[in-house]
Amino acid sequence: MRVKICGITNLQDALDAIEAGACALGFVFYEKSPRYIEPKLAKEIISKLPPFVQTVGLFVNVYAAQVDFICKISGVDLAQIHFEADERFYNSLQTKAIKVVRVKEESDLNIYSDQYRIVDAFVQSYGGEGKRINLDWFKDKDCSRIILAGGLNIDNIEELKGYNFYSLDISSGVEKSKGIKSKEKMVKFVDKVNEIFR
Repeated sequence: MRVKICGITNLQDALDAIEAGACALGFVFYEKSPRYIEPKLAKEIISKLPPFVQTVGLFVNVYAAQVDFICKISGVDLAQIHFEADERFYNSLQTKAIKVVRVKEESDLNIYSDQYRIVDAFVQSYGGEGKRINLDWFKDKDCSRIILAGGLNIDNIEELKGYNFYSLDISSGVEKSKGIKSKEKMVKFVDKVNEIFR
């Protein structure tokens, strides 16, 4: 099971996340978020990372050209589109992107079901609030293309056993405070994931 740790704001947290076993790091380019990072600072961090770690930029309510520009400045590998965008938006993107489905009800899980996508609980603030999706909604569904986000932590991931999620995406569940990660929590989380899903 792969783990993405989102909301990275400094180099030490990035290195600690990688050491803990994260395969991807998320950088929030949404200025209203407490986890916002300037693209140039993200670039400084990314330039110091070891190879084979994927970097992801999170975007909210921006034009495709802005996504491309910020991804180029920061050097992230992948754009995470954390808002409802139409196909014209995606067709105009030059950057590889992953869509986010912000789930309000069970039927939302059918959106982009033929694609790899991040599935997060709907919150007005666009994530990072620790809200969980009802796990019963995933029963009898193919979850192999779902990156599950929203309200994950060391105490509840055992409940995911038996679901074939592609990956887990965590932010607030491994923090000391908003935007500051806990190395201990990251290590414990990834170790627990490896124990459950090996």
